[in-house]
Amino acid sequence: MAKKILGIAGKILLVLLVTIVILAGTFYIVLQKCCNGPSEAARTLFITTILETGQLKFLANWVCTDEEIQEIVDKNKMEAVDTTVDTSLISINNNDEETDSSEDNPYADEVFDENGIRIEEISGRAFFAKMMIIKDPSQVVMASTCVNGKWGEYGKNLDEIIADKGAVGGVNAGIYVSVGNKGGQPLGVVVENGQITYNQPSGLTGLYMIGFNNDNILIIKDLTGMSPADFENYVKTEGIRDAHCFQEESSDANNHFVSLISNGEARVLNGTGSGANPRTAIGQRADGAVLFLVTDGRGAGGHLGATASDLIGIMQEYGAVNAANLDGGSSSTMVYNGEYEMSSVTFYYKNSSWKLPTAFAVMPKN
Repeated sequence: MAKKILGIAGKILLVLLVTIVILAGTFYIVLQKCCNGPSEAARTLFITTILETGQLKFLANWVCTDEEIQEIVDKNKMEAVDTTVDTSLISINNNDEETDSSEDNPYADEVFDENGIRIEEISGRAFFAKMMIIKDPSQVVMASTCVNGKWGEYGKNLDEIIADKGAVGGVNAGIYVSVGNKGGQPLGVVVENGQITYNQPSGLTGLYMIGFNNDNILIIKDLTGMSPADFENYVKTEGIRDAHCFQEESSDANNHFVSLISNGEARVLNGTGSGANPRTAIGQRADGAVLFLVTDGRGAGGHLGATASDLIGIMQEYGAVNAANLDGGSSSTMVYNGEYEMSSVTFYYKNSSWKLPTAFAVMPKN
């Protein structure tokens, strides 16, 4: 009887193994035909997209040599941009009444809910997205899992971080250690209510701080060359109240980008600028309103995701004077009133998120 059971189990395992081999072989053949076929655009999109993933970068080497990969990366970079924010371009509307109805105001017809928030759906060519508009930028703060200056090994789901902060909504923020979905350790810098809770600005190349000063203006700051002491002085002298950071790095190993729009000028793209993936981005309009954008991708809803060009186009349409890309991929998540407006694309996290150390949170309207 035992031999019979073992025999049946062996046959089942053999069938599973053969099935896996066939599927892997089929996937490889399809990949080769797609990337080495007549469409140069398909090949470029695949390489630029896969290089932005955390765990699947190796697939690029299935279809291209290191030299070919680097050539594609070099042809699809984004032009460098001056991210020195001209604060005079932002004039915050502090009125509690509905948006000023003057003819010169393009946002005169906007209606916000009791928290001063509105959420709009956006359908793109290869993605679905939601835009959260927060009228009062002073409501946008940094929330984290840091307790008494200490960061744990594990982070929390976005809805938990938002709830712990007493906030009503928010999105994932900056770069962090995502290996194993532990998510407890941020990278770069974190500032909460004027206090630096993480300070390693020189740990990675191409780090940019993204956050708000005491005047509630969105600041995007290149941290290149800064030491922890330099950053501490910068936060103090410039009045930075809440911030995290993301990475500007284009190579065959890391493909990240930060600035999208600077002082009303869209960033210039070479080629595609980036691949297509789930994205989270933040922006600010001339009236001070904050824009949170989250897109899907990587197969969610049959969508591939959004490119840098897509993000820039949307932020321009919504009037962003300054806008930046945040951490994307499986981290891209939006929560409002305890519900996931946009959730992680990984299939087993459909109604939650990856573990995160930080989030941009929206506090209730006073």
